[in-house]
Amino acid sequence: MDIPATPAAPTGPLTELLDGRWAHVRRAARERMSELPSPATYDLTTEQHRALVFDELRALADAGYPRVGFPKQYGGDGDTGGSLTSFEMLGFGDLSVMVKAGVQWGLFGGAVEALGTERHHDAHLRAIMELDLPGCFAMTETGHGSDVQHLRTTAVYDPATREFDLHTPHEAARKDYIGNAARDGRMAVVFAQLVAGGAGRGVHALLVRVRDDEGNPVPGVRIEDCGRKAGLNGVDNGRIWFDHLRVPRESLLNRYGDVAEDGTYSSPVEGDGRRFFTMLGTLIRGRISVAGAAGSATKSALTIAVRYGLARRQFERPGSGFDEVVVLDYLAHQRKLLPALATTYALHFAQEELVTTLHELSERDHAAVEYTDGEQGTEEHDRRQRELESRAAGLKAATTWHATRTIQTCREACGGAGYLAENRLPQLKADTDVFTTFEGDNTVLFQLVAKGLLTGYRQHVGELGSVGMARFVADRFVETVIERTAARSVIERLVNAVTPNDEETDLLDRGWHVKVFEDREKHVLDTLARRLRRAGDADADPFEVFNDAQDHVLRAARVHVDRIVLEAFVAAIDRCTDEATTALLNRLCDLHVLSNVEADLDWFLGHGRFTTARAKAVTGAVNDLCAHLRPHAATLVDAFAIPESLVAAPIATGAEARRQATQREHDVAEATGTTR
Repeated sequence: MDIPATPAAPTGPLTELLDGRWAHVRRAARERMSELPSPATYDLTTEQHRALVFDELRALADAGYPRVGFPKQYGGDGDTGGSLTSFEMLGFGDLSVMVKAGVQWGLFGGAVEALGTERHHDAHLRAIMELDLPGCFAMTETGHGSDVQHLRTTAVYDPATREFDLHTPHEAARKDYIGNAARDGRMAVVFAQLVAGGAGRGVHALLVRVRDDEGNPVPGVRIEDCGRKAGLNGVDNGRIWFDHLRVPRESLLNRYGDVAEDGTYSSPVEGDGRRFFTMLGTLIRGRISVAGAAGSATKSALTIAVRYGLARRQFERPGSGFDEVVVLDYLAHQRKLLPALATTYALHFAQEELVTTLHELSERDHAAVEYTDGEQGTEEHDRRQRELESRAAGLKAATTWHATRTIQTCREACGGAGYLAENRLPQLKADTDVFTTFEGDNTVLFQLVAKGLLTGYRQHVGELGSVGMARFVADRFVETVIERTAARSVIERLVNAVTPNDEETDLLDRGWHVKVFEDREKHVLDTLARRLRRAGDADADPFEVFNDAQDHVLRAARVHVDRIVLEAFVAAIDRCTDEATTALLNRLCDLHVLSNVEADLDWFLGHGRFTTARAKAVTGAVNDLCAHLRPHAATLVDAFAIPESLVAAPIATGAEARRQATQREHDVAEATGTTR
């Protein structure tokens, strides 16, 4: 197909666009992290790795890293977006450090800040920031992982002693896989079923001492090491049991629910279900952080694989004598790496938009009184919060699944060299594998996204389980409304300019891209709603109706996320002011879209959206775009600006070799304007 020539783009403007609003945070992180030890830790014992990670955590605390996101009145900067960006940058280094930092300052510290009140903040936030109080986030139980609302640990209030009795009633209720628990944690935010005034009040969080100053478990607490894992062995995951541990009343993190001395329970949020999801909503940063770190790990893997593909030669070019072919010149190799690289850019821009949205919502929350006369904020605030939670869930799932696929692809693209521990890819693969199931199992998160779409972010959406959702849709047919997330005016203009006949539209037409993604999302959601309406039939079992439609539920979530990711890419291109960089990004966005469409051609053909000829044209266009972007591969990965000490793979380092490869690609692009 006829693809407009793309001039060689300088790395600088591309890096500037990628760095975005918090460019100063990214620059500071690169400078700081370039001085850290190599992230290659494959030859360390578990204890050596844990000790090294804790030392690095101490160095981060001393450098002020955790202060960015905490409140100003406790010595922080109050910069939510900056904090999430800092965490994302840790994903370029040892991922055990990233996870350990996330547990300490994101989960543990974030829970104390978000769920606690002034008495907890005054007593603990500074110590948490400075790592004088290492802590745990004890939510997950052996028998209840994703189903947090039905945890079995109990906290029964005793008015006679003004204490909670914290207890693990059976083995399945033990706290499991808790970061910081096996070695370093001194306190834990423990989630338990609260019982006060003789009635269950749902899940609440308490701040609990689990070790004394010498590091020994306190009486009433038993801790066990989870042992060595497939990856992330610098993180000390453990299991915790409570044997009728007596906890002071003041330890209840009481922002959303409190217990008076006499056992009277009160809350500014009505309804156990709504209260529970309000509490979880304040902890949204965890999912956003995991997505950001997964994106960084993916960029590291692509940098290694693309650089190797530019240096490695394999098989003689016919008729050339001894001129062997650069591996990345093969279309099959381009198809492995370049579509994944394009989607990595798309997810980066979607992540940046999500961080910005959370930052701005947090600023508004800090500037306003949240609760008045027992009502939470405004209806608009509730709606935006639900949308944010849904988008965070969807992007976390999409980004971590993309990381798992792409890192494996990069390993294969580097052959036997990619299997060597010294080249980091096996470690990246092992360390990120768990990302798909922590901070929410991805399949469950996609169901959460679909639920939000179908219910239109109802005020009590959190109270709808699978059965409730099926019954709701049965009672009220939901007409799909496509809500745009970024660059609304630009996207609407692009869509309105699309010609009526899709078969005649240029495959590189951006308006057509958006229209195709919107049409797919609307159709999938509408048909899903119709399937779930059967739950209203007299002889229908609502659970079975929902269960039978789970494949459709997951597809609805996926195509919704695909659409908002594309819109974020479009918005980023619209912000770009450098002409050559804009041209390169447009072609990269084309490849992201058409490779997505190609992967879903069975749907487009099966639903009459494409003819066979159109489907074949999509595959041809992907091939052409891969060849077109081949001369720009070095520029695209170098724009991530990962410090060389953190790339840390012998097959991908060597400044002079990289410089020559980049110059060669630049010369080819200048000479041809398009391909080799």
